[in-house]
Amino acid sequence: MRARAGDPPRTMPQKILAGRAADPQLRGDLVQVKVDQVVLSRSAGRALGEALALGMKKTSIEVAIAYDGTCVTDAASLQDAEDRGPRSTPAELPGFNIQIARPGIGFPGPVHLERFAAPARLCLTDDPRLATVGGVGMLALVVSPAMLGQALATGSVWLRPPRSVQIHLGGRARPFICARDVALELLRRGLDEVVRRIEAEHQAPVVLEFAGPSARLLSVPERAVLAGIAPQVGAAAAIFVSDEKTEVFLRDQRRSKAHRAIVPDPGAPCEEVISLDLGTVDPLIMDEDGVVRPVRDLQGKPVGQVVLGGDSGATLRDMLAAAMLLKSKRVPSRLDLLVSPPSRQVLEVLAQSGALVDLVATGARIVEPDLRVISSEVYPPPKGTVSLRTADPEPGRPRFVVGSAETLAYAVATGTVGDPRSFKRPVRVTVPRALPTDDVLVLRDKKGTESQGTKKPSGATPADGYKEALNLEVLESAAIPATRTEKTEGFIWVLDSLDAVRRAGDTHLVREHVRGLVAVTLPRQVVTTLASEGIACFLVDDAGMKAIKGQKTLALPPLSKWGDGIALTLAKGKATLKPATRGVEAQWLVAGTSRPASTKKSS
Repeated sequence: MRARAGDPPRTMPQKILAGRAADPQLRGDLVQVKVDQVVLSRSAGRALGEALALGMKKTSIEVAIAYDGTCVTDAASLQDAEDRGPRSTPAELPGFNIQIARPGIGFPGPVHLERFAAPARLCLTDDPRLATVGGVGMLALVVSPAMLGQALATGSVWLRPPRSVQIHLGGRARPFICARDVALELLRRGLDEVVRRIEAEHQAPVVLEFAGPSARLLSVPERAVLAGIAPQVGAAAAIFVSDEKTEVFLRDQRRSKAHRAIVPDPGAPCEEVISLDLGTVDPLIMDEDGVVRPVRDLQGKPVGQVVLGGDSGATLRDMLAAAMLLKSKRVPSRLDLLVSPPSRQVLEVLAQSGALVDLVATGARIVEPDLRVISSEVYPPPKGTVSLRTADPEPGRPRFVVGSAETLAYAVATGTVGDPRSFKRPVRVTVPRALPTDDVLVLRDKKGTESQGTKKPSGATPADGYKEALNLEVLESAAIPATRTEKTEGFIWVLDSLDAVRRAGDTHLVREHVRGLVAVTLPRQVVTTLASEGIACFLVDDAGMKAIKGQKTLALPPLSKWGDGIALTLAKGKATLKPATRGVEAQWLVAGTSRPASTKKSS
């Protein structure tokens, strides 16, 4: 994408948004932009209901796809599908030009990277783990089901222009150092603090832009691993340049026509530049407390569970390397080795190369790519021992130790945590260029799908809006109880940890009666996402948080009286709630939704 004459230098996110915005200068708190792709993973029914409420007949955007991640069915999942619950994927989606990726195709991030992601496009999703598609040069932003419905029905939404942090990569990684180790090194250097500071300073979401000579040497799957850290540090997205490596990747996927080059303009304004020499990176792990440490800090600690694969942290090259390192070895007693190939394509390559046979001979169990593997709802970390995995943990879920595929291979070979450089020699891995690309598990056929679902999903009923004073019951976790215990007009989250805030912003299931969120730190994207569903966000300082904690209810005045802050006098002291919702978002709070007042039918 080339800048037009007279335009100021632009970062890659600015280029993508400017090329789709009603105002190419991106002026104002929010700008209206056209959407190229919509990816549904956690709230397909809700998004479809919102689109139908806006009068959609068929969506006209470039790619719309829903990933059905329930591979292992049980009584609860079958009942959820029967009831058209929040996790279900409506069978009639193809009738609206929305494809369905059926169970078994793989995890949404890796599959979308292989089969649909395209450089210089704008993608909206309900799944923060889709940040990995930034490795191909696509900008993927997480929004609410209401905004996804608008994108499907009208082709456009209102977004807040982001700020950029550039990560400049130099040097060359040493043997046994994987992209996962580089990602952990960035976490160790306090990237989350940088993102938080810039968000607070500019009141805008932050996108990570990877640049430098070494960034161009990385393969697209390796770039995807690095882009996947965006949710971990509170960034709205991450993006790499689209260059010759990207073109080769798309050619191998038989999607050459999707390629477009995109690089930042010389002198494009980044808020901060962080430099990293890959040659200085050592094998690293992230422990159960989220602290990144050298592998040697846990040297010799017994390992009870290893999960190789998942949706982030392990490329096809890493899976092949782990299989080679474990060839002719046996799984130690009291250690479970679970292999969860990221995608069907990776599974087929492992099978064709013989690596899958080697892993099975080692004692590995092959598990399906069910989303509950990532959330630890199935195969949870066992107590009293180390669970070592390549995939990132979910906010608010049981935590485990995260490491590279080669670190995991060492743990399987020895039964303990250790430095993979203790292997005698590094393996030489050749990734096949001829990759299987049969989309047999992608449902595009529209015939008969309209009649498969007898119940039509409906859009969520908009909240009443902040027109009157509200008395809200305090919730001190992101969980939502089934019933209210107080005679109030709804709930307000009071969350003192960033993990809990991210969990609340990622709760695309039922937010029944939730009207507000109070926190010390608020990622900008969470504010916009919640505002689109009529949920107000407030910032409070540490003293104010201590005063609010333990309160049963909070009384809020009408929105017209909020001003620059709401002063509260409570039993434990005083607190001032500073509204984080501004501009067009405040109008959404009045309406109770971002859904336009007048519907516009899509052809």
